[in-house]
Order: sequence, then C-alpha cells, then structure tokens
Amino acid sequence: MEHFQLKRAADVKQALDMATAQTRAASPQGTPSTRFLAGGTTLLDLMKLDVERPAQVIDIHRLPLDKVETLDGGVVTIGATVRNADLANHPLIKTDYSVLSQALLSGASAQLRNMATTGGNLLQRTRCVYFRDTKTPCNKREPGSGCSAIGGFNRNLAILGTSEHCIATNPSDMNVALTALEASVHTEGPEGKRSIAIDDFFLLPGTTPERETSLNAGELITHVTLPAPMPGTRSVYLKLRDRASYEFALASAAVVVTVSSGRIDHVRIALGGVGVRPWRSRDAEAVLLGRAPDATAFRTAAEAALQTARPQSQNGFKVELAKRCIQHALTLATQTA
Repeated sequence: MEHFQLKRAADVKQALDMATAQTRAASPQGTPSTRFLAGGTTLLDLMKLDVERPAQVIDIHRLPLDKVETLDGGVVTIGATVRNADLANHPLIKTDYSVLSQALLSGASAQLRNMATTGGNLLQRTRCVYFRDTKTPCNKREPGSGCSAIGGFNRNLAILGTSEHCIATNPSDMNVALTALEASVHTEGPEGKRSIAIDDFFLLPGTTPERETSLNAGELITHVTLPAPMPGTRSVYLKLRDRASYEFALASAAVVVTVSSGRIDHVRIALGGVGVRPWRSRDAEAVLLGRAPDATAFRTAAEAALQTARPQSQNGFKVELAKRCIQHALTLATQTA
C-alpha cells in the first residue's frame, strides 16, 4: 500500500475544499488523487491490492448524509452515507420500492451491508480478476495496457455494452434496482451542484474503460432521489448466481411494472451481471407496453433485451440465463396483478 494522507471532513464544504486543495493530477494508474471514504468496503480492499493509489483519502462517514426522507410530491431522498442494511430495512423502501430492498438484501453479507453505503455502492468497482491483479494487463486499471479478460477467464463478465478494450461487469445489485426505478444521483463539486439521471451516471467503456462514471474530479455524491411510486406498481429483483449467498450475479433482473385492465401500462427492466454497467432494456420495455402479461410476451421481451449480446469464449450461457431471469422476474411481478 502506498503512503497517503487521511483527513476527516466536518461538513460537505470542508470535504470539497480538501479535495480542491489537493492536486488533481492522476496517479500512475489513472485513478484520482483524492478519494472519499465512507464505509470503505471496496476502496480499502483496492488500496491493499495496490489497484487504487490515492494521495489523499477524506473520511466523510460522519457527514449528515445518512437520512431517508420524503420530499414534496412524494419524491424520496436517500443520503449518500445511508448504510445498505438500514436502507434495505427502511419501512418506506420495503413498502414502496421493494425491488431496491430485495436487491440490497441479495448482495454481500450482513456484515458488509452494515458498513457499505449508498454512495459507495454507486461507485463499486468491477470484480474482474484481471482488474484486481496488478501483474496482468487491464485497460481499466492501466489504460492502453490491454484487456486480459478477452481470450482469458471471462465466465463472469459482460455480454452487453462491451468494447474491444473492456468486458468487465458492474458488480452492484443496488445499482440495477436504482436503474429500474429511474433514480437520480445528486452531487456537489468545484463547479456546484448537479443532478444526474442514473442512465447518464454510468458510462460505457468504449475506448476509455478507466472512466466508469460521469463524476468529475473532486465531485462528491450527496444523495440519491427516487420518483414518487406510481399507484399499483409492483417490483421484483431476481438474482441468479453460483451459490445462494455472498456471491455476485451471473444474471439478475430488476422489474418495475404496472398492470391495468389486463394490460401492461408501465414497465421498467434493468439487468445486472451481464452488462458493463447496470443495463436498462428499453427494447424489452417497448415490447411489453400495452400487452397482456403472459409467457409469450415475456419471452419476446427477453429476446429483445439480449439481441445485442456479444458473448465471449466462456460466458455464452449468460444469454439464455439472462432471458430466463427476465421471464421469471416478470412472472413474479405480475402473477397477482
């Protein structure tokens, strides 16, 4: 582990001032010179592995960003330092945004959920073995060095949104649910405050896989907002994995759906475990709108969702697995609608 400065911020302004004062020159591995620390469940691991080398770490876990509240119009705000366990078990989330509660409870272990935060989960980095092994080439870790996963061990990696430079998956369950819920990520930084739609927050790898989100240097996530729930909406998160607990998804689906008069009049579908970012499928949604919620419609939607899949040498099974995951999630979400 490299030497670094550890500072503790008393408020958001001080955290931003500390980040601004530190040089923003990139480290040798392309990561920002300042990182914010909340739960530390990912950042500390990557620092120990020498993957992340920040010159300065700013502790923000005591900032007043740990509330779940309802705003005017029914919009819900979730602070960046809300713990995953607290969010998953919050009565409002369990009742009105059950897909988010289910996703959080399906991830990691109880101990990790007690530490991990909303902001940290948004910034969770891939579990690709080559990204975490500094002895192997990885464009995400060291731009221009190559992608060892292409032609290497890629069973757990992405089949949607990949490029010739990176096929790593986004590992978060929470992010998939937030995508289906059309969340917005709110930040503060040197240029002021921003609200970023979740679809715009996560970036495709393209030729710059080292850049995973639209955050700028020194920008801090302060909270997430969820639109007010639509009456009659049901939601489900279904996760398929190699073992029942403490395992990342091979394929997962977050479904938010409303059925009226025997027809689907609102649906959002996001996939995990198969995309380089939480993968919203507008093609599948378009197939389902106005149709009766039946097996034929669900299979057609699943086919549409995976039509652009580009499997690698070891993960072709994910195509059919993801299709069946979508079908079953839709069935669960509509079976009593």
